[in-house]
Amino acid sequence: MAVFVWDKHKQPLMPCSEKRARLLLKRGRAVVHKRYPFTIRLKDRVGGDTQPLRLGIDPGSKTTGLALMRESDGEQRHVLCLFELLHRGFQIKKALEQRAAFRRRRRSAHLRYRAPRFNNRTRKADWLPPSLQHQVDTVMAWVKRLSKLAPITALDKELVRFDTQRLDNPEIS
Repeated sequence: MAVFVWDKHKQPLMPCSEKRARLLLKRGRAVVHKRYPFTIRLKDRVGGDTQPLRLGIDPGSKTTGLALMRESDGEQRHVLCLFELLHRGFQIKKALEQRAAFRRRRRSAHLRYRAPRFNNRTRKADWLPPSLQHQVDTVMAWVKRLSKLAPITALDKELVRFDTQRLDNPEIS
């Protein structure tokens, strides 16, 4: 696992190893800036050369994987750190269903009548279901957070289509 490093003016530098971070802290050349993700700030350095870093994103329905990689000569990549984001899609769906059940109960109980409203059901053009919107927002927030911690120059996103019907019947075309 790499340790994120900032210079004196809080600009991102190349991540370093845990051992180097420990030595910098022990010698008094750095201070702990943030605990999660662990980030140190150098006291005596401003700017510096950085290598190209690439952030890889592997989306999934329950988890999304993030990998911060250093690009070296050619096609070789060295993985600096890995993250796994757990999505709350099922919890969000369950909460919305519970809210709808409460609303239905209020309408059917012997309470003050609350008529269903249908003129407030317009959707915007870029609307996504709340569980998917949560996935997008979470991944975007972590990409922004990591781009502030490390000098990321490129993003990779794995795009795959998965046919769930083929699991049931492999001869479907």
